[in-house]
Amino acid sequence: MLITLMTDFGLDDVYVAVMKGVISGIAPGAAFVDLCHAVAPQDIRGAAFRLWMAVPYFPAHTVHLVVVDPGVGTSRRAIAARTSQGIFVGPDNGVFSYVWAESSPRQVVELENPRYHLPGMSTTFHGRDIFSPAAAHVAVGVDLGALGPEVTDPVGLPLPSLELTACQIAGEVLYVDRFGNAITSIGRLTWDRDTLLLEGAFGGCGRARFRASGVQVVAGRRQVYGIHGAYGEVSVGTALALVGSSGLLELAVSQGHGAQALDLQVGDPVMVVGDIEVEL
Repeated sequence: MLITLMTDFGLDDVYVAVMKGVISGIAPGAAFVDLCHAVAPQDIRGAAFRLWMAVPYFPAHTVHLVVVDPGVGTSRRAIAARTSQGIFVGPDNGVFSYVWAESSPRQVVELENPRYHLPGMSTTFHGRDIFSPAAAHVAVGVDLGALGPEVTDPVGLPLPSLELTACQIAGEVLYVDRFGNAITSIGRLTWDRDTLLLEGAFGGCGRARFRASGVQVVAGRRQVYGIHGAYGEVSVGTALALVGSSGLLELAVSQGHGAQALDLQVGDPVMVVGDIEVEL
């Protein structure tokens, strides 16, 4: 039994430990992997992106528990879903959208059955009272259908932008990691010698190819020439564009903070401009 956890709770308080305690009481011996508990408070989109990055590297039987839940205690639904990449448990607020764009859910249910809740449920800590018990019960073999009725209209976030036109690929900054690398929605990119091949991530369609050294990347008021394969290909302190480990285009500064140096924030537009062959 493998259960991953992602929250915006941080580790200064006992909330994450309490969730693990609840799960362990129902599913003794469950193995936990903490994906991240440093999601910015209420940052559903940031959680969705982190989940998208992590899920492909876990076994298909994994239960992924996500609690980034600004709507806790309101009419927003609590859900669980089964996909080819695992089972997902959390609030119905779009946090699973990016993963589901590439691996559609086969079954989604609302967590309404009180048999699988903790007694005396609070209105402010559904991570403890609803989501953790559901994840634990599913991990020990309870069928999703026992947890509640089917959901046919789960909430979805707008997917990251990616537009392909003649001579241009347009996207946006999705995430800034702790190193200051600004990760964009332009990808997935793979190398074919000195040529880059693009196939849209997050369920995007369209393909493109271009010579890595023959394009410029425009981000904010800065332009970076060429796309690299590693941070060390330029001198220390130099801004560069490169293909990151997720296959997405990143903007960085070698041994520096790319987002600060380039004045980039999540949502800012990014363009790759040059001699690009686009297959729509």
